[in-house]
Amino acid sequence: MTPADPRLSLNQATIKYATLADALRLTAGAGIPAIGLWREPVADVGLADAARMVADSGLRVSSLCRGGFFTALEGAERRAALDENRRAIEETATLGAAGAPGSASVLVLVAGGLPRGSTDIVGARARVAEAIAELEPEAHEAGVTLAIEPLHPMYAADRAVVSTLGQALDVAEQFPAASVGVVVDTFHIWWDPDVQTQIARAGAGGRIASYQVCDFLTPIPADALLARGMMGDGHVDFGRLTAAVNATGYSGDVEVEIFNAEIWATDPAEVVARTAQAFTDHIPLRDTRHPA
Repeated sequence: MTPADPRLSLNQATIKYATLADALRLTAGAGIPAIGLWREPVADVGLADAARMVADSGLRVSSLCRGGFFTALEGAERRAALDENRRAIEETATLGAAGAPGSASVLVLVAGGLPRGSTDIVGARARVAEAIAELEPEAHEAGVTLAIEPLHPMYAADRAVVSTLGQALDVAEQFPAASVGVVVDTFHIWWDPDVQTQIARAGAGGRIASYQVCDFLTPIPADALLARGMMGDGHVDFGRLTAAVNATGYSGDVEVEIFNAEIWATDPAEVVARTAQAFTDHIPLRDTRHPA
């Protein structure tokens, strides 16, 4: 078996239906050194057991997905969302500490869409910044980086009113870089004519908390969330985007995160092997590596 790239991380979403135990086993067994975790599989076994399983796996943890969804107007729903994010911060710190050396305590944040019946996207974006301002001191104390992930504009209404890397940076730059950064996800930002400038901006400020890769497929399926594909199967120029990220000096793990019904229906072991090969073929990383 050819060793996987030392910076490759398999995001659990790519093998959505695998249990945490199976995801850890398959990732480590394929020689992939890192994993991006999701809160739901962690909750299925409990945080303490999940941390023990991660420690036993020998894998680095590259991120935990996900927090956010805090665009609701002030009231019980917003308070509940903020409390849920506090729990996510605790989980991120625990799992990051359990991972192998080089693990990151990064909590990926999806901003949330418009509240029901609202068209006030400006107000919703303002509430994102207000929520992060409330959570940042707790993240800082826990040693966790809140990583704002801009989503493709087709998700602005229902998932994320933060659509561009520039918008994410406008929020992140209000806070220390150690506690608030951004996610550069090729699926979401490949189309943006200003993306290279914004990647450079993120790198100059030390704001790239995660680099995630997958392809953008057409035709877009009925569930637009599932338009992600394996690298090389779609429209993304990975050479250009990866070169821009490399130029910033980012040397962290690079996650493959794919939401795709056909991939989810495939044997997870086959998906893991294909992921490692597609990463080697299409993600041109330089020789910056994690320490052994």
